[in-house]
Amino acid sequence: MKFLRGVCCLLVILFVSTRCSDNDQPSANDPNGKLIESISAGTTPAATLKLLVTISGYKIDPSILKHDVEIFKVKYHTQFQGEDITASGLIILPQTNESVSMLSFQHGTTTLASDAPSVQSTGSFDVELYSAIASAGFVAVVPDMIGFGSSSTTFHPYYVEEPTARAVSDMIVAARELADQKKLAFDGKLFLAGYSQGGYATMAAHKAIESEPLAGMTLVASFPAAGGFDLKAIQEYLFSQTEYADPYYLAYLVNSYQQYYKENNLLKDFFNEPYASAIPGLFDGQHAPSSIDAQLTTSMKDLVSDDLREGIDTQPRFNYIVALLNENSLVNQWYPKTVMYVYHGVDDTTVPYSNSESTYQKLIANGASAEQLHFISLEGDHGSAVKPYVEDLVPRLMALK
Repeated sequence: MKFLRGVCCLLVILFVSTRCSDNDQPSANDPNGKLIESISAGTTPAATLKLLVTISGYKIDPSILKHDVEIFKVKYHTQFQGEDITASGLIILPQTNESVSMLSFQHGTTTLASDAPSVQSTGSFDVELYSAIASAGFVAVVPDMIGFGSSSTTFHPYYVEEPTARAVSDMIVAARELADQKKLAFDGKLFLAGYSQGGYATMAAHKAIESEPLAGMTLVASFPAAGGFDLKAIQEYLFSQTEYADPYYLAYLVNSYQQYYKENNLLKDFFNEPYASAIPGLFDGQHAPSSIDAQLTTSMKDLVSDDLREGIDTQPRFNYIVALLNENSLVNQWYPKTVMYVYHGVDDTTVPYSNSESTYQKLIANGASAEQLHFISLEGDHGSAVKPYVEDLVPRLMALK
């Protein structure tokens, strides 16, 4: 899901017209660092971003947008399946002499190569909103995630914890390097946020950064929203449903796991034909979610094999599937020690509200303090809850920075 849709195309055209890009040359970087390349893609005045917020319908105080910003398309080093690869994303810097914090925002599920943040037009609505984060006094970090942007020839490890968290944390380090290079005063405060898959990526990165802190940075708080944090519970929910309106989510996850874990029979164990054979070709970066859904079925009985639906927890041959779901769930033998706000829309049936509710309860049972871990219910479903999420997130960020 792209971040925050709903403003008309005229608005995008307006903002495209404000762009300038005087410097499209890569800048030199530390050969021992994470940052490989940074290319300026233009600047946006604070006045333009204030106008965006004012007419967007979001209840956000436009006066917090104080700084003009410069957008950089970057490439950086990360690890994937034991190999060094080049990943990419956007880093947006406020133009100020004041000390600033950092926010890494993880985008939601996308299947289109053209939707990667660094591939989108810098005048797109998404990028303008990422720019608004920077205008409020943050280094804004937006990873494409592995499988998109400069790593588009690699498959996307959808809901695989380790490479997801690493792609985020390595880009945060690259952002610190770019801020230092541009002589921006970074105060060391780090925040994480994201919605849907981005919520999962946010919690995974929070977990990884607590385990291996980033030099010179302090994780202050994270704000994961509407993510499938407990994948085993998601599976149990889906298998209890007669219909599921967005089957591409499930197909995306299983196809990813087959490739990442080299479990060559996973798709056939999971799905009925003709879907099992068709799914790999649907995730080629050229099919939109609606296009993928149109080639699947909303009937869980028709989509998922009877053997699996009825025997996933009892038949030994499916033990490996349960193990993969548990391995990538974020509720097992872990809890956040740093402040975390978990959000979810009460009417969400795409990623069920109950998943975040039970995640909160499990993390508390694991040892999290109720003073550190907070659960916030939002009005709306998977799409419409984005707006109240942002409206709650922004003032909390400003109060903590």
